[in-house]
Amino acid sequence: MAVISQNSWSQDRVFISGKITANTNDLEGVYVVNSQTEIMTTTDSSGSFSILAKPDDTLVFSSIQFKENRVTLTCENFTDLNFTVRLSLVMHQLQEVIVKRYDNINAVSLGIVPAGQKSYTEAERKLHTATALNASASATGMAGGSISADPLFNFFSGRTAMLKKEVEVEKKEFFMKLLEKMFTLEHFVDRLKIPAEYVKGFEYYAVENKQFTNILNSKNKTSTEFLLGELAVKYKEIIASEVK
Repeated sequence: MAVISQNSWSQDRVFISGKITANTNDLEGVYVVNSQTEIMTTTDSSGSFSILAKPDDTLVFSSIQFKENRVTLTCENFTDLNFTVRLSLVMHQLQEVIVKRYDNINAVSLGIVPAGQKSYTEAERKLHTATALNASASATGMAGGSISADPLFNFFSGRTAMLKKEVEVEKKEFFMKLLEKMFTLEHFVDRLKIPAEYVKGFEYYAVENKQFTNILNSKNKTSTEFLLGELAVKYKEIIASEVK
């Protein structure tokens, strides 16, 4: 059964029914999204769908096995009992996958943090923040000391950059955990067709995408799965280029 999410924009829209066609019998599970309202549904096993819309809305059809197709609706589409949308199969399906081991994939190897940089726990970060400034001062205290302006500026700017990078690493780790909690390994392998040895690399690839992490953080599983499918297609193209 198709799943439809509705919002307040749907009040002046009506259901339009249609069907997708393609050079395959596997027509189930194709996403149909109204780009104006973000209302979403999926096709059934026969390729049929029904979604709230109105003339001039654009429907986006997307799936792992099909190229994206965008259709701007007209008044005639709502009265057409045989409204159909033709989709084209993605032609770069992998014929053979050479599995490479990536045992050392981590934040350092991916360039997220510099090599040799200490990884802080929350308590260590607080301690580091509190004790990092060890400026020279006179016996009467900091106020009486003498610190040149340039070293102080460089000190603070460098430390700020380091702390910002740590925050980015924490965010990526958070999104990785959220992604793994939302989708099982089987989903990546069986549904998205990502080879098991590449799943962890694909997760890193996904959380580098700001649009994806924004949707992931909203915890809207349907929208997250939709964009994850698009990223999977691009990631498999990367894999295919590496194994040639």
